[in-house]
Amino acid sequence: MKLKNKIKRLKEIKSKLYKKDFLLTWEKSHEDLEMILEVADILKELRDKNISPKVFQSGLAVSIFRDNSTRTRFSYASAANLLGLEVQDMDEEKSQIAHGETVRETANMISFLTDVIGIRDDMYLGEGNKYMREVAAALDEGYKDKVLPNRPGIVNLQCDMDHPTQSMADLLHLKKEFGSLENLKGKKLVMSWAYSPSYGKPMSVPQGIIALLTRYGMDVELAYPKGYELIPEIVEIAKNNAKESGGSFKISHSMKEAVKDADIVYPKSWAPFHIMQERTELLQKGDKAGLGKLEQRCLAENAKFKDWEYNDEKMKLTKDGKALYMHCLPADITDVSCTAGEVSAETFEKYRLKTYHEAGFKPYIIAAMLFTNKFKNPAKTLNKILKRGLKRKGI
Repeated sequence: MKLKNKIKRLKEIKSKLYKKDFLLTWEKSHEDLEMILEVADILKELRDKNISPKVFQSGLAVSIFRDNSTRTRFSYASAANLLGLEVQDMDEEKSQIAHGETVRETANMISFLTDVIGIRDDMYLGEGNKYMREVAAALDEGYKDKVLPNRPGIVNLQCDMDHPTQSMADLLHLKKEFGSLENLKGKKLVMSWAYSPSYGKPMSVPQGIIALLTRYGMDVELAYPKGYELIPEIVEIAKNNAKESGGSFKISHSMKEAVKDADIVYPKSWAPFHIMQERTELLQKGDKAGLGKLEQRCLAENAKFKDWEYNDEKMKLTKDGKALYMHCLPADITDVSCTAGEVSAETFEKYRLKTYHEAGFKPYIIAAMLFTNKFKNPAKTLNKILKRGLKRKGI
């Protein structure tokens, strides 16, 4: 009955996700985001109850990963498999792209029997999200010209601007931890830069977090050493969201000061905006020597801020000394994965299982994005799945 009521409530959400790509959270309405969260929750409960939500008897879910990935790669594969799609990873080194095949041609050639395409492209500032839209335009053209029998939906699995599957999984995690989205109002979340022995980490996670969570009336504080700024336009989005939601948004330059009385702390390293601009230019030129020099310069700069480690001492400053720790993983853990990093081993271990649960929502968030792209009436389709009662395992 509880599951039936959850599905019934979906009818009240007026979302516009059907046949729409999911590229940036700030392009989606509150109703769209609520629908994703609710469908993800229902899909998770169906699987927990051993009910198969398989809605495809055939079809491909193509993945294009232009950067390394563990959680997102396997989350996408799990999500597609959950719904009955077979995953095919497009290895660009094995394709004809190196021989001059255009984005327009590639997009159509991989899409004849494809239902969804997941893309991760976060290496080049100003290029990742742009590439996704170029693929989208090619698919629109292919479908319009009757080259493709249907237009595959696109899901952003991380770009230079946003990491929507991560931030939405984080939001669902927070909803579960605090009981409801309504309960997030007035909660203080600190999105903080943290020291890392590597220099080129994307800005998309902190940008995604500040742009999404400011929509829910939270008091969001972005903390980083001076010089480690994010993309200015996205910071403006966060400021405007906070005004509209009744929350707040501020920028500070001390992790120790920022975490005072925080309900949630998200310590995560990223490369500064101006460095990512420089790095992109060097990558596009193929300047390996220049990239090497840039890395050494940035590592030396990072090393000035080794005290930007989240640890038990800082945790004691948070609300009741036990703010929820969050991370997209993998975290740079001091004396575990590196000699000095984002978080101390003792602090991370206290919340390790929580971060695993946080990551565990991502397959269902992605599945919800695929599901709502392909089915106009999610409630109707989910009711059919429930009525069918097909066991996922066993007979």
